[in-house]
Amino acid sequence: MYTILVVDDVQTDRELIGMVVTRAGHRVAYAADGSEAIAKAKELRPSLIFLDVVMPVQDGYKTCRQLKKDPDTSGIPVVMITSKNADSDRFWSQRQGAVDHVGKPFTPESLLGCIRLYAR
Repeated sequence: MYTILVVDDVQTDRELIGMVVTRAGHRVAYAADGSEAIAKAKELRPSLIFLDVVMPVQDGYKTCRQLKKDPDTSGIPVVMITSKNADSDRFWSQRQGAVDHVGKPFTPESLLGCIRLYAR
């Protein structure tokens, strides 16, 4: 069983992702913005982070960069989940340190595949 941190400013999206995670038998923690995500990642040391890109105050790209620069969180795999689905967006996600990029709307299979591939 893994602990997965779900970061999204839209409560419905957080809950949908969380439902997939918990139905697969994993624990889920939630954050609604980038700064909360960083604090929870340091506290919980999750096995994987699903991170939205488009959020107010601090977007997912900046949050991912901060997570990857911090020795306490740099080893946690980050999967960007976003409506930004162009090839350039996928490239930019990788440049920030994300291991993968899942487009919205997502499927349960795409999320479960990321958990199988990246959760540690």
